[in-house]
Amino acid sequence: MRINRKFNYIIAMSIAVTGCAQQKEHSPVKWPEADAPIATVKPYQRIIHGDTVVDNYYWLNDYFKQGPDSGEVVKYLEAENAYTNAMMKGTEALQEKLFNEMKSRIKEKDESVPYLKNGYYYYSRTEEGEQYYKFCRKKGSLDAPEEVLLDVDAMAKGKPYFAANGFSVSPDNKLLAFGVDEVSRREYIIHIKNLETGEILPDRIMRTSGSATWAADNRTIFYTSKNPITLLSEKIKRHTLGTAEGQDVVVYDEKDNTNYIGVGKSKNGKYIFIQSQSTMSAEVRYLKADDPNGEFQVFQPRMKDVLYSVVPLEDRFLIVTNADNAQNFKVVETPLDKTGKENWKNFIPHRQDVLVQDIDEFKDFLVVSERKNGLTNLSIRQLKDNVVHDLDFGEAAYTVYPSINAEYDTDVVRYGYTSMVTPSSTFDYNMHSREKTLLKQQEVLGGYDAEKYVTERAFATATDGTKVPISLVYKKGTKKDGSAPLYLYAYGSYGSSMEPTFSSSRLSLLDRGFIYAIAHIRGGEEMGRQWYEDGKLMKKKNTFTDFIDCGQYLIDQKYTSKGHLYAEGGSAGGLLMGAVINMAPDMWNGVIAAVPFVDVVNTMLDETIPLTTNEYDEWGNPNNKDAYDYMKSYSPYENIEAKEYPNLLVTTGLHDSQVQYFEPAKWVAKLRATKKGNNVVLLKTDMDFGHGGASGRFDYLKDQALEWAFILKLEGITQ
Repeated sequence: MRINRKFNYIIAMSIAVTGCAQQKEHSPVKWPEADAPIATVKPYQRIIHGDTVVDNYYWLNDYFKQGPDSGEVVKYLEAENAYTNAMMKGTEALQEKLFNEMKSRIKEKDESVPYLKNGYYYYSRTEEGEQYYKFCRKKGSLDAPEEVLLDVDAMAKGKPYFAANGFSVSPDNKLLAFGVDEVSRREYIIHIKNLETGEILPDRIMRTSGSATWAADNRTIFYTSKNPITLLSEKIKRHTLGTAEGQDVVVYDEKDNTNYIGVGKSKNGKYIFIQSQSTMSAEVRYLKADDPNGEFQVFQPRMKDVLYSVVPLEDRFLIVTNADNAQNFKVVETPLDKTGKENWKNFIPHRQDVLVQDIDEFKDFLVVSERKNGLTNLSIRQLKDNVVHDLDFGEAAYTVYPSINAEYDTDVVRYGYTSMVTPSSTFDYNMHSREKTLLKQQEVLGGYDAEKYVTERAFATATDGTKVPISLVYKKGTKKDGSAPLYLYAYGSYGSSMEPTFSSSRLSLLDRGFIYAIAHIRGGEEMGRQWYEDGKLMKKKNTFTDFIDCGQYLIDQKYTSKGHLYAEGGSAGGLLMGAVINMAPDMWNGVIAAVPFVDVVNTMLDETIPLTTNEYDEWGNPNNKDAYDYMKSYSPYENIEAKEYPNLLVTTGLHDSQVQYFEPAKWVAKLRATKKGNNVVLLKTDMDFGHGGASGRFDYLKDQALEWAFILKLEGITQ
């Protein structure tokens, strides 16, 4: 619900200051004269566990609930947008400049690295001036004629939002299944295209996750069906080409509304898997791909507090699992005909200092994605003799990950590499010869020179003594005397690790004297599974205190000072922002909360809100008093007080399915009515989009330009 991985709200920024040796002071910020909207007060009582809470802005959910005040909600959001525009009017030229310079670094006419699958090389390419892309292939050789499978630029013409995903080509290479979302609620219609004739078949599969999995017969697909109200992924269905709408067969119906489900095919093409998983347990079903009308078999019935996932090899299954108290996960093996846990045997034992994140199978090799001491790693294992070697990288903070590896019978693994100063790079690595080949590095137009920037890794000491990693990047010559403005980002939920990656857009802040830092706080999984366990449920406050302690460390070490410290988080990271400004409001000069999950108690009490029940294992179920009391003690909306808050820019989307628009709207209304002082609170609602923002490859830069202009204005930077 609150996670958005596109949301590489790793909009990283950096340390760069050319200032004097003394800490500079801000001139008072001059804001235009404009009257902030005042939301109507309509008291609503919430009574649970003997606790009565009056919510004056509960009515703002009426657009979502289709209630009587729906029209008034839209008027209020439009008034907030008008106010934000008025307050930011003096930055319009700066926003335009920021947009243009960020856009100018992007190579408009570009092409992804082609990958081979089933005899064809697949790639996407972009053209100058176009917002989207074309999905293409060539048969057998990169010198072969190009086939444009989908012209997404043409498909998106005239649409405020357009997303196409889940591209899946049939085993005979003749049909393409793909999903389309034109509303930005992650509810896709699956279409089928005949690649020989160019015809879009009459088959239209509604309310799906967007992806389809082909059986071996080239006429059957399996897909995930969503509940139209909660958007929960609750059924796996089978569709045979030509079947009328609504007549598809349910092959799996998930009865536990705390689980997410999905369907996919093994790399070797032999099996179709259904994965059902909550935060704390999992269950897999499998079927031979050449028996699409058969019954899915349970691999191992779900077990309390046991997660597992499965990949098949030629002679056995491998399972990544935390069974038997393997907190950082291990890899076990079992025969193809004996899949129950009683047959599982250790293949890669559990290690206290290494988190096993995933495995990528090949005919003769296994590539294990691991994490140690907060850094990612790829470990190569030869299956025949179990010889293991690791790839070596050489930077203080970096990210490495398997790229698209669609072929099973190959000795080459493709991986991606990036750091806060190294643009995204794609390599092929021969697992036999141990030679690596750079295929492509993201081209940054305008003369980017990595030697002009420095990346560091530091450790802050948290309140309880825990060492929390921080990744930093800044321009050479920056003085650590407290004068540099610093932009601190974090997420801290769902075990989602915020990686130190490159961003060409970030250069617009680095070159204006900013340090950019990522706080790898608990709630993520940077330091292993325990890092996640210590930042969820009844330990959630560790996430917030870690972030505050990271901010204090950066001040103490003179990377910055209180008057120059800024923070951003999005989605569940927006909850982090709401919590830390309640707990330490005077630490931050400005804060950006993007699509923030800030009304925790009310949302987790409402099972009609998309994905709420999936997340009881993350936040707790407030129908239980202990969880309610703890959640209420940190929920940003519940803990607003009459005190001075930092300057705040809040963004949301009217069609957001992950964090509904009314959470930030209510939060802003209550903050403005309660807070003291003259610091501004701005709310920007995108009336066309949802959780991930604009869909075009340049439109999102306008949102970034607004956010950064807000921070630059606070810092007194006008150019």
